[in-house]
Amino acid sequence: MALTKTQVETFHRRGYLVVKDVLSPDRRATVMAEYDGLLDTLCPRWGIPRTGNFFADLRAAHLAGVDWFQPLDISLPGEEITAATPFHAGPAVFDMMTDPALLDVVEGIVGPEITSTPIQHVRIKPPARQLAPGEARAHVGGTAWHQDRGVAHAEADETTMVTVWIAMTDATEENGCLIVQPFDGPQGMLPHCPLRQTAIPDSFLDADRAVALPVKAGDILLLHPMIPHASLDNTTEGFRWSFDLRYQTTGQPTGRAHFPDFIARSADRSKELRDARAWRESWVAARIACAGGPHVPIHRWTSASPNCA
Repeated sequence: MALTKTQVETFHRRGYLVVKDVLSPDRRATVMAEYDGLLDTLCPRWGIPRTGNFFADLRAAHLAGVDWFQPLDISLPGEEITAATPFHAGPAVFDMMTDPALLDVVEGIVGPEITSTPIQHVRIKPPARQLAPGEARAHVGGTAWHQDRGVAHAEADETTMVTVWIAMTDATEENGCLIVQPFDGPQGMLPHCPLRQTAIPDSFLDADRAVALPVKAGDILLLHPMIPHASLDNTTEGFRWSFDLRYQTTGQPTGRAHFPDFIARSADRSKELRDARAWRESWVAARIACAGGPHVPIHRWTSASPNCA
């Protein structure tokens, strides 16, 4: 599913692109089944009886106040990491990240030498009204306005990259779809501040230009690293599920050097990682290294900036 020349031009002009029907129903079903199996292990630890309904059991865990998000996430957190910090790096997720149809789209933006960066997350958003105080973090509640270039280390400021936002379920304005501020000419880096989340101050945004991007399950959104974007709160009674992945041209800095990347596509096939177990082991090794060393902040911004007063 290669991008057309018009699609590529639209992406660079607007800063975003919706691509329909990229992730097949079978691929989504395999990922969902893997996560359902994950709850078979997690729910007994949490004291939550399984009903066989993934979202019902996840809702029960959420309402019970357990830390359900990090064990489901596909990355280590930005906070302090221990040798026991949980994460999920399963084969179905790996197969999704290396799905040929997905990489065909990515190739149209970053070229044929593609690295999967470690800036990746699952986003399973519960109803906003059920969030406990302090729980509205970026990957659970609504996401504050930011640029993806701005939430990586400065070493990657010249890296050719693209964010791929994958809809596992339909994303609507009601359940918390993404919103963007499209490009209006060249877009530079905006200040970010360590607020509830790392966020662009309101004074640098134009609320009247915000565009909501509802998509169907299986669709993807491509985001330029400089486009300001956020997500809405989930005002429904159900969950909204997506993945947030990032790809770049191989050989350039990822902006998270303490976390592992891998080559997803190359003209030299021997360089490609095709072993899901090796991918997981790279994250286990990173967890051990992070737990044994000084904490590495994942963002560059501090409250000392005059824009954060």
